[in-house]
Amino acid sequence: MTLPSDSPSSFDTLPISPAARENLRRLGYLEMTAIQAVSLPAALQGRDVIAQAKTGSGKTAAFALALLAKLDARSFAVQALVLCPTRELADQVTTEIRRLARAEDNVKVVTLAGGVPLRGQTTSLERGAHVVVGTPGRVIDHIDRGHLNLDALKALVLDEADRMLDMGFVDDMTKVARQCPAERQTLLFSATYPEGIAKLAAQFMRDPITVKVEAQHSSEQIEQRWYEVHEDQRLPAVARLLEHFRPVSTLAFCNTKARCRALAELLQAQGYSALALHGDLEQRERDQVLIRFANGSCSVLVATDVAARGLDVAGLAAVINVDISPDPQAHVHRIGRTGRAGQTGLALSLSTLDEMGSVGRIEQLQGKPSVWHELTELTPTAGGRLLPAMATIHIQAGRKEKIRPGDVLGALTADLGYTREQIGKIDINEFATYVAVERSIAHEAAARLGNGRIKGRTVKARLLKDA
Repeated sequence: MTLPSDSPSSFDTLPISPAARENLRRLGYLEMTAIQAVSLPAALQGRDVIAQAKTGSGKTAAFALALLAKLDARSFAVQALVLCPTRELADQVTTEIRRLARAEDNVKVVTLAGGVPLRGQTTSLERGAHVVVGTPGRVIDHIDRGHLNLDALKALVLDEADRMLDMGFVDDMTKVARQCPAERQTLLFSATYPEGIAKLAAQFMRDPITVKVEAQHSSEQIEQRWYEVHEDQRLPAVARLLEHFRPVSTLAFCNTKARCRALAELLQAQGYSALALHGDLEQRERDQVLIRFANGSCSVLVATDVAARGLDVAGLAAVINVDISPDPQAHVHRIGRTGRAGQTGLALSLSTLDEMGSVGRIEQLQGKPSVWHELTELTPTAGGRLLPAMATIHIQAGRKEKIRPGDVLGALTADLGYTREQIGKIDINEFATYVAVERSIAHEAAARLGNGRIKGRTVKARLLKDA
């Protein structure tokens, strides 16, 4: 079954509870996306489903609603397991499931991924969990140590299964599946359908229904512009693009970690709020970078394809292909991160003559020629450097100290007198809290928060400086 990506329908047609339907309305889920429309009816019937759809198509809600519909919140046993290729995606999936579970009674979702100690995760499992979201390696660690029991499992989800295959997780996925009850439901989501996916499905899925949504990036949503450059012009050209178009948020893709570092350093030297995301960062650094970009306190994120996998930022204004990907599918995936949810986006690509073969393969995949522009068209726009609207305050206390978003918001509004509109996203992890505030109040708010209290205790707070 294949549908174009612009085929919406109402959630009212689904056999879900009125409370769940009302929660969807509050969250702004007014109509199903194409992948939700073709996969949810079968998933809610308990069928095994293979769904092919790109990141950003609404796939998380497609499997989360199916999982939540069959959960027994009174039983603190793991009833659903979601495997993801990266910690970042696992964190995003956990957040989305928690939002969608607000209509249910006390549904507990636990993330099991690398980069943090096992001990805290083990404690969370001991207290009981309904849904576990994790990376294959860390999930197996907990199974082998006897911390994670899957005897009561009702549903297994393989999210971005093709990416897990690429990363060498096939044996781990198979091992986890063999630990699950034979009568479980299995839902497999994948952006592509390589041979390995068919082998996986044959191994541990029961009569699955296969659904597919064709990726369609409308020219009305994404404006693509191409610029031919010499190698020594490539990095300075990125700054020229930013000066000309002044996008509020930009994701710049490089093919190597070295290029990421070089571009981020160049942009920082020119006064841009730019951060690099690549495989050499420690987990704490990765978390900070992702949080700052998502909360609007960093204007430019420079990343490799692997590092940015699973990253989904709402309202991304522009994508810049600093290097042309040799994989045309990767190019389409890159530019598809902008121009979402009815918004327009810019996709700007820099190519040397040596990369024209890759450009040709992209044209063949997209079914249209590239539109080329001259670098001489780019002129600085008045107004100086475009600084992000927000800045991030780092608080040295997190979930371990039982800090909640409402505690931080209360400290800033009720205690310190700032308005709710001046406060942005609040992210809390095990040992730290990050809160975005309007740039105009950032220095003062950080100082006052550091001299004040949250939940009756003194905390250390500092403003994260622009890179």
